[in-house]
Amino acid sequence: MFMWPLLVFGYENFLSICLEPEFDRIMEEFAEINRRVFRAFARLPVNFVICHDDIVLSTGPVCSPAWMHKHIFPRYEEFWSILKQAGKEVLFMADGCMDAFVDDVMACGARGIISEPFTDYKAIARRYHDPFIAGEGDNRVLTRNDASGIRAMVKSMAETGRMSGGYMMCIGNHIPYDVPPEAIKRYLDLSKELAHR
Repeated sequence: MFMWPLLVFGYENFLSICLEPEFDRIMEEFAEINRRVFRAFARLPVNFVICHDDIVLSTGPVCSPAWMHKHIFPRYEEFWSILKQAGKEVLFMADGCMDAFVDDVMACGARGIISEPFTDYKAIARRYHDPFIAGEGDNRVLTRNDASGIRAMVKSMAETGRMSGGYMMCIGNHIPYDVPPEAIKRYLDLSKELAHR
């Protein structure tokens, strides 16, 4: 719902027109396209659907909570109810810091959040009963290739994992080509050693 108009109009154009009253009609047209997509998803032989919508930056929300509550969250609730009625769980994915919108996304019916290490995963684990959460690991730690730093990161991730029955070890900002292979191996070995219940 958020990324389609952003991609169609471009970031600056989107931000310059999204507050105009005429934009309501445009958002409804995108909503209709999404309804069709979610009806198709509801027929798939899957148990989970990942909905990726980059509603945040690494520093937090792109648009105001008021705008999100008008244009985005009611539609998430509508679309995800189509999936839930078909017996499917929704996992929400967004790049950036989800802290400001975790409660809204969960209230719309998401089973969990997949994001980047800018998000406070321990807060999510404390607030919800066994949510699915992934993305707490940070490639910047791996890139430094400091053994104690990697160990501290994995220990912290394992601690969060023990707080939630739905935790997945995951480097949320991905592992790019320039991460030293020995750092990746150390992360995987430490995950095997420390990340168990």
